Amino acid sequence: MAIDTMPMRKGEELPVCELEVFLRKHVTDLPDGPLRVAQFPAGHSNLTYELSVGSWEAVLRRPPLGPVAPKAHDMERESRLLAALHGHFPLAPKPYFYHDGSEVIGSPFFVMERRRGVVMDTAFPPEVQVTPGLCRAVSHLAVDTLVQLHQVPYQGTALEAIGHPAGFMERQVHGWIRRYERAKTETIPEVEALTKWLAANIPASSEAAMIHYDFKCNNMMFSHDLTKVTGVFDWEMSTIGDPLADLGAALSYWVQADDPKFLQHGLGKPPVTVLDGFLTRKEFIEEYARRSGRDVSGIHFYVTFAYFKLAVIAQQIFYRFAKGQTNDPRFAGMDKFVYMLVLHALEHKQKEV
Repeated sequence: MAIDTMPMRKGEELPVCELEVFLRKHVTDLPDGPLRVAQFPAGHSNLTYELSVGSWEAVLRRPPLGPVAPKAHDMERESRLLAALHGHFPLAPKPYFYHDGSEVIGSPFFVMERRRGVVMDTAFPPEVQVTPGLCRAVSHLAVDTLVQLHQVPYQGTALEAIGHPAGFMERQVHGWIRRYERAKTETIPEVEALTKWLAANIPASSEAAMIHYDFKCNNMMFSHDLTKVTGVFDWEMSTIGDPLADLGAALSYWVQADDPKFLQHGLGKPPVTVLDGFLTRKEFIEEYARRSGRDVSGIHFYVTFAYFKLAVIAQQIFYRFAKGQTNDPRFAGMDKFVYMLVLHALEHKQKEV
């Protein structure tokens, strides 16, 4: 088992015997030996597993347990997207195959290549000497990677079929409001004021680009010497859309040291971005603007919307917990995080980034 994996969580186990039979029918030259399965512990949505047989290894992704929101956790779409994107943006892992999965693991899934490197969430690897200079260099790698993604020449390729950039932000704002309503477990009065403001201030979308839409440190893999990015993961939300929406989403995850405690601890321990040397959100925006050449003067709306979007994602997770669709203890207090995010978004709309 790799050091970045763990035994499968109780209730989230894959049927190893059935899966091994399936793999031996569909994977050419699979080595002799038993199938070994471990689980990647990070993430709050889709479930991701390491598969290995002898020297062969791969990664399996499947939706979370229980009912899922309409159009969410679409494994077939994510697999098709990666197949179209990998040749233009090699940091996206190569998918091997998709299967509807009903007779194998009970849900759709896809299998993709296994990348090796360092994934940083709340800490650097223990062997790394962390300095402000190193943190700043990692920050610049993150900005560069986002800029590179937004420069992917999607027009005239298979990527065009994955999104509809016209009216993107209009659909996004109203779509995420509807998602919140479907996943609501209690009434938060402040949500109405926030959603009314968002609906009344939708900007005209900028030039479309390939966007990740869940871009953050723990969805990136770095080389062991931390000098380059070796992979970008979790492409479920990716589409062709407004690159500033992608930047806004990235900034909502880019927690800094002077942020409120709830924002730093909302998903567990504070992320590495609170450490001395990491770019502030303001510096991240300035670097992105310099390297991409894009006008970011309207970023204020996009960050406010991103906090609301993050609140909706957290609410969807809590809804599954409240309905007994998952018993993951990490989700028990997610409703409080939702409330604080709504208040934070309301406060943010009145001030600078």
